[in-house]
Amino acid sequence: MARGVTRMSGLFLHTLREDPADAEVISHKLLVRAGYVRRVAPGIYSWLPLGMKVLARVEAIIREEMDGIGGQEVHFPALLPKEPYEATGRWTEYGDALFRLKDRKKADYLLGPTHEEMFTLMVKGETSSYRDFPVILYQVQTKYRDEERPRAGILRGREFTMKDSYSFDLSDEGLQASYDLHREAYQRIFARLGLEVQIVSAMSGAMGGSASEEFLAPCASGEDTYVRAPATGYAANVEAVTTPAPPEQSTEDKPEAVVYDTPDTPTIETLVAHVNGLGLRDQDGAREFTAADTLKNVMVKTRLPGSTEWTLLGVGVPGDREVDMKRLEASVSPAEVALLEDADFTANRFLTKGYIGPVGLAKNGVRYLVDPRIVTGTAWVTGADEPGRHVVDLVAGRDFTPDGTIEAAEVREGDPSPDGGGPLVAARGIEMGHIFQLGRKYAEALGLSVQGADGKPTTITMGSYGVGVTRAVAAITEQHADDKGLVWPAEVAPYAVHLVIAGKDPAQAEAADRIATGLADAGLEVLLDDRKASPGVKFADAELLGMPTTLTVGRGLANGVVEVTDRASGERREVPVDDVVGELTR
Repeated sequence: MARGVTRMSGLFLHTLREDPADAEVISHKLLVRAGYVRRVAPGIYSWLPLGMKVLARVEAIIREEMDGIGGQEVHFPALLPKEPYEATGRWTEYGDALFRLKDRKKADYLLGPTHEEMFTLMVKGETSSYRDFPVILYQVQTKYRDEERPRAGILRGREFTMKDSYSFDLSDEGLQASYDLHREAYQRIFARLGLEVQIVSAMSGAMGGSASEEFLAPCASGEDTYVRAPATGYAANVEAVTTPAPPEQSTEDKPEAVVYDTPDTPTIETLVAHVNGLGLRDQDGAREFTAADTLKNVMVKTRLPGSTEWTLLGVGVPGDREVDMKRLEASVSPAEVALLEDADFTANRFLTKGYIGPVGLAKNGVRYLVDPRIVTGTAWVTGADEPGRHVVDLVAGRDFTPDGTIEAAEVREGDPSPDGGGPLVAARGIEMGHIFQLGRKYAEALGLSVQGADGKPTTITMGSYGVGVTRAVAAITEQHADDKGLVWPAEVAPYAVHLVIAGKDPAQAEAADRIATGLADAGLEVLLDDRKASPGVKFADAELLGMPTTLTVGRGLANGVVEVTDRASGERREVPVDDVVGELTR
């Protein structure tokens, strides 16, 4: 058999007819069923031969595009010393997500979640003059993060492969140029992978830096929610959305704040119903309250990296919205944040659960941050800091003064776009890439500076750019699979052609061998199903495995034809056996 042809009878492959019990998303189900990956432990997967071929093709595309913008490949170990990460503060900032371990001499190490520190130190050790810059370095490496809730197969794992690259420039203008090069390269990478992506504004988080964008693959099973304004092209991860604040109002024309007994009002809905039952009136007649007129005060606690002390924080949002914990976490980063537990309420007796108000928080020195919609002059129904009591017409800027604003309320479809582009449209996506303008954070922390052209020390400015390699395999599956199985784009498919011998006639086997050899000689990789299995099993596996083209040598051979099926469209056609190699390779 020619090089480039693999016989299924010898392939290390076992397909499954049923979905794995723990599978939640399409990619998890199909990649396991088709024998591309196998679960070892929560968030940890082995890659089988077919999966390795796809992974290699994804990596090859990424390397070609990175080399094309002048990137040079290096490779760091996964096991790293503590000291560089301690110097930048990330030994503690990463919190429980970092895999920490000690060697036999009790020295601290970590399994690398990302390698900014190591790249910075490498460049520091290998450069000395402005003439050495700019430079772009990258690696394709295994990363480790102790995810609290690994899920969705290889989409959110504890061990995964990433391409991370770093640019090193002498100036902010140079950084912008490197950033733009990566942005364009990423668009080419995802186009070649067959992935539709949406570029959105994002938060930098623990990475630090200024400008930050994500490349999200739109997908119903995606973890990230993003919004966009179709009219203007604005798009952002919800964590990065800024809330347009309404105009401030006068406090002088607002009624006096009055406390009312409001027993049995544990929810916003019951509170609104109770207040509407009070028969309150204003100059225009009976007042009708909604959830949007209430002020919900959510109590959390925050803790700075490396600290053991928690600090109370009150977060005020309109009562018709929930606090989005991911937005809250992004807003207080790098601090850790958690909701209060019963023990916290016991330790802080002034907190009356269900009836907390901003006045009581201020009296007890608790920091209080509010949604940007809560501006001076707005009147609210909120807790009166007493069991079973709420206050009506508590006015911001008159009766209470927040310590500031915070982006923590949920972002909803239909909300106004921050750029004035009309109502927002919401969608979900898989984060495929993230690019950052890091600036000088890591260079300053680790002493990366060189002698400039003017003879003075110049601190290098950096960019960081990541692509999820193993995640790309899952994202491609999510966007291209159908109810029959995987559907690989041509550039990443393990094989170009899946050749099925449908019967037991020796003439069919001979013709299939001849066709497979011809295709391989023309440069196409072929998976030849020569197994002694029923045609039904073979055809089901061909659809499940997802090669771009299926070629069937069956009964039609008696009439000099074979059947060619396009996996994506399902289109079938008969082609003369003597013409099929030429047709599939032109």
